Amino acid sequence: MAAVAAISIFVVAYVLIATEKIHRTAVALGGAALMLLLHITDAEAAFFSEETGVDWNVIFLLLGMMVIVSVLRQTGIFEYVAIWAAKRSRGKPYRLMVLLVVITAVASALLDNVTTVLLIAPVTFLVCERLGLKVVPYLIAEVMASNIGGAATLVGDPPNIIIASRADLSFNDFLVHMAPMVVVLMIVFCLLCRWLFRGAFTYDPDRVAEVMELEEKEAITDRRLLIQSLAVLGLVVAAFVLHPVLHYEPAIVALLGAGLLVAATKVTTEQALEEVEWPTLVFFAGLFVMVGALVETGVIGDISKAAAEATEGRLGAATMLLLWASAGLSAIVDNIPYVATMSPIVGDLATQAGPDGQVLWWALAFGADLGGNATAIGASANVVVLGIAARNGHPISFWTFTKYGLIVTVITIGLTAPYLWLRYL
Repeated sequence: MAAVAAISIFVVAYVLIATEKIHRTAVALGGAALMLLLHITDAEAAFFSEETGVDWNVIFLLLGMMVIVSVLRQTGIFEYVAIWAAKRSRGKPYRLMVLLVVITAVASALLDNVTTVLLIAPVTFLVCERLGLKVVPYLIAEVMASNIGGAATLVGDPPNIIIASRADLSFNDFLVHMAPMVVVLMIVFCLLCRWLFRGAFTYDPDRVAEVMELEEKEAITDRRLLIQSLAVLGLVVAAFVLHPVLHYEPAIVALLGAGLLVAATKVTTEQALEEVEWPTLVFFAGLFVMVGALVETGVIGDISKAAAEATEGRLGAATMLLLWASAGLSAIVDNIPYVATMSPIVGDLATQAGPDGQVLWWALAFGADLGGNATAIGASANVVVLGIAARNGHPISFWTFTKYGLIVTVITIGLTAPYLWLRYL
C-alpha cells in the first residue's frame, strides 16, 4: 500500500513539474510533505538516512560553490572570460558554442559537473548578451556537455564516486575505461550541436565588431579580490581532486572555501549570499525526500531486481539491459539515489560473472551519467542551470530541455553500447 501511494505521489509530482502548472519548488515541497504526512517515510529516513534521506552533501556543496561564484562575480572575471571567448571565436555563434562546450566538458572532468555549470553559466549570459545571441541553447548545450564530460573521471559525477567506492575502482580505472569513450562522445556531441541548435546561430556583424574592439583586461574591476578568490578556488579544486588522499567530502571543502573567502575579503555576508539559488536548494531537498520514499518502499529496488533477473545470468544481455535501463531510470529520478540503490545488485552480478563482470560497473556508470541528460531533472546540474536561467529572466521549460535531452541521450547511449560490447564482451 505504501509503495502504491509513493508511486502515485511521485507520478503526480513529476507530471506537475513537467507541465509547469505549479512552480517545481512548490511541487517538490508538496510531494515531500505528503510522503511524510502519510507515513510513507519519516523524519529519520528523510533527513538523516544516507540511503533514503536528503543528500546534504549535494545541498551544501551547491551552497558553498554558489557563495564562491557570487564573490567571483564581483571581480569582473566573468566579463573577462566572456570577452575572451567571444574574441577567440571571432563572434561566430557555432564556434563559440563549441569553445564553451569543450571548456565545460574538460572542467567537469576535474570538478564535479554542478560546480562547473555554476562557473560557466555567468560567462554564457554575458557573452550572449554582448553578441545578441539566444542564451538558452548555449546553456542547454553546456549542461549536457558537463554530464558527458563528468563521466570521464571518478570525481566528475557523484554516481562515479558511489560506484568507485562499491567496486573498489581507482581514479586511473575511470580514466582508462571511461575517458576514451567520453572523448568520442564529446566529438559527436559538438557535431550534433550544429544540427540541434541550428536556429540559434544568428550572426550580427555590428555587435561582433564592437566586441572585437573591447579589451578584456579592462573588465577586471578588483584585482586584489580576484587574486584572493582564484587562490581559494584553486585550493578548493585541488581538494576536490585529492579527495582520495585527504578524505574531505566535497561539501565540506566547498563550505570551507566559501567561509575562508568571506572571512578573508572585504565582501559582506549579504553580498556573498545574494547569488545563492535558494529555490533550487529547496527543490533538491524536496526531490530527495520523494525519491528516498521510493527507495524506502522498495519500488526502485524491485525495478532493478526485475531487470537483473530478466537477463538470466547472460553477461552480454545484462550489460545492455543495465546500460539502457540505467539511462531510462536516471532520466526520471536523480541518478545519485538510483546508483546507490543499484550498486549492491550490480556488485552481486559482477561477482557471479567473475573477472569479466567489471563491464557491468561501466554499464551502470555510463547509463546513469549519460541518462541524466534526458530530462530537466535527470541530473543535479540540469536543475541548477534551470534555476539560474529562470533567475536571469531566461526560463527553460521542462519540455524545451527534454526535447533536446532525449535525442542526445539516445545517440550517446547508442554509441556507448557497441563500445562496451566490442571492448569487453
